[in-house]
Amino acid sequence: MHISILARSLVLCLSALALSSCETSTAPGAIGADRKQLLLVSSAEMNRMAVEGYNEMKAGATKEDILNKDDALLQRVRGVAARLQPQTQVFRTDAPGWNWEVNVLDSDELNAFCMPGGKIMFYSGLIQQLDLSDSEIAIVMGHEIAHALREHSREQMSQALAAQTAIGVGAALLGLGKASADLAGSGYQALIATRFSRTDETEADRIGLELTARAGYDPRAGVTLWQKMITANQGTSPPELLSSHPAGANRVREIEALLPTVMPLYSAAIK
Repeated sequence: MHISILARSLVLCLSALALSSCETSTAPGAIGADRKQLLLVSSAEMNRMAVEGYNEMKAGATKEDILNKDDALLQRVRGVAARLQPQTQVFRTDAPGWNWEVNVLDSDELNAFCMPGGKIMFYSGLIQQLDLSDSEIAIVMGHEIAHALREHSREQMSQALAAQTAIGVGAALLGLGKASADLAGSGYQALIATRFSRTDETEADRIGLELTARAGYDPRAGVTLWQKMITANQGTSPPELLSSHPAGANRVREIEALLPTVMPLYSAAIK
């Protein structure tokens, strides 16, 4: 009974926050990225934290002697980035003017990311172990850039802040102890937060595919990339319901469904 009342309290609090703070961080583009977002934390604060975190990571990688070890690979990744960055204006007019930075870590990990404000890090293992083409690199990078364009980190931090506030208010109003509040918080993390994250991943796939096509890289590489990822993760991926990433096979189907929308952009870019 108490959990049911608390759930209603959470919904009311989160709804009030959402109504007062919902906006969208990007233009929709051809693929229609126009979902409203809860953005309580400032972009400036997110960018500040991103710069600090990125610089710390570079410093640590330099100390370990794993930063930008392969100059040819570095120039290849930066070349792809240089073609993608101007296309970000389709979604955000300010983005081409960000203080972009691209570096490569010498690591076997299959990973890459783009922090708020355009701080990109690629892991050499992703390219070398999967033998990625430039178009496949563009798919990965476009996806990671899309997270920054849509300010998904800012949105998730805002969602966590809203949930924490709602849980605290609800627990105080209902006289519930810390254990009940912790239980509600755990439920949020296990269910609501992961759903938001899967939404972000799907959204980043869509925006990244358009960026790739507009930059003159073949968006059909999205299919081959995820086929490679499925093979690499065979037997190691968690069930989609409990994962922050959509299942690889679902991503392939989504990309294939979007190809009629983005292939004309690719054709126009390579003329």
